[in-house]
Amino acid sequence: MKTLATLALAGTAALLSTAAFAGAKCTDAPRAKWMPEAQMKAQLLKDGYTIDKFKVSGTCYEIYGQDKAGKDVEIYFDPTDGSIVKRRDRDAD
Repeated sequence: MKTLATLALAGTAALLSTAAFAGAKCTDAPRAKWMPEAQMKAQLLKDGYTIDKFKVSGTCYEIYGQDKAGKDVEIYFDPTDGSIVKRRDRDAD
């Protein structure tokens, strides 16, 4: 019985760990309502971001790059309005 409880606890911890690193949910809007990728990229550059990598991640636009202060960041944006949904500062490699 103790082994079963230990396995259940380990499984729960693994699921929570995976969920913590999962991408964000940014919108329920259909793709037809999203701003074009080129428009989003142009807005980010205008706002002072440097984009190393831009991608569609689930229901988000996601970038890896630098903010206007030069900090390495990973940011998930709502593709309908460009608002930040989730941001993570990254350590320089």
